Amino acid sequence: MPGRRAASILLLSLIPAAAAAYDGAPFYGYAEEPGGGYPLSLPQTLRATVPVPVARMATRPADTLAELYPALAACWQAPGGLGRPSGGSDDIEITLRLALRRDGSLIGPPRVTYAAGVAGDRRNTLVRGTLDALARCTPVHITPGLGRAIAGRPVALRFVYRPPA
Repeated sequence: MPGRRAASILLLSLIPAAAAAYDGAPFYGYAEEPGGGYPLSLPQTLRATVPVPVARMATRPADTLAELYPALAACWQAPGGLGRPSGGSDDIEITLRLALRRDGSLIGPPRVTYAAGVAGDRRNTLVRGTLDALARCTPVHITPGLGRAIAGRPVALRFVYRPPA
């Protein structure tokens, strides 16, 4: 048996390699095409920054990512007691990480991944107000096509609030 294994390894080493040297160009092929590869896909995390509060609510279902993000932020209002930003910043920022189903409802609870411009009890007020706003805006009204494209993908949504002077 050891001789058979050695013979197999020798035969495999004599087969010419089909792979070409990498030339540095990006590959955009599909698995079904000659040469193999993988299909292009959306980034692992869909990201957006939305200045809040949003001026107006959407009147039709979101069909693109550019329409989805404001629709998710439309219910956000400055929580009472938030006050002015601290730490010399002009803005108050909070980022949520969430995932949606095809129907626009949340998959599990969203997570706060970043908050700046407030500290202590004001940070808790910001977090609670943002999570409550997201709960009011979901399920978000989306088209079936957008629902299929984003279902289960993580979304990082950054809200930026600049209090009036």
